[in-house]
Amino acid sequence: MDGITVRPARPGERTAVDALHEREWGGPYVIAHDTRYDLRTLPTLVAVDAAGAVLGALAHHRDGDGLEVVSVVAGVPGGGVGTALLAAAAQTARSAGLARLWLITSNDNLRALRFYQRRGLRLVGVDPGAVDRARRLKPEIPLTGEDGIPLHDELILELRTAP
Repeated sequence: MDGITVRPARPGERTAVDALHEREWGGPYVIAHDTRYDLRTLPTLVAVDAAGAVLGALAHHRDGDGLEVVSVVAGVPGGGVGTALLAAAAQTARSAGLARLWLITSNDNLRALRFYQRRGLRLVGVDPGAVDRARRLKPEIPLTGEDGIPLHDELILELRTAP
């Protein structure tokens, strides 16, 4: 994480952030818990290097007593960008007096599940069939995900941010 700074995205970084979302999600829209989000409209944190190049982005919004992470993407996985973004989002939640940081991932995404749990998030729920429902709004969601696992459900993870 050396040399990485996380801060709110600036208007001039929109193209770089949009490119990350295009690569990760196929565009600016994601479906989570039966809601269609336009990532271009959400508050976004960016991780930048010393030269100011965007290395990753995390889109979020306030949801009741928590800060929901809607999207987190690193240009190159494994370099500490995702960890830095998640830590900054947790601090944003704490600073706002929110009790939790939360997010969803799909049942096939073992890499993400491992990543989030290693950073203190806990599995708090499963929404059976949520991805099947999401396909009605975004038909390009595949039937089979990572590691050949059928893609059906959303897993809900959270990090308690209040003492």
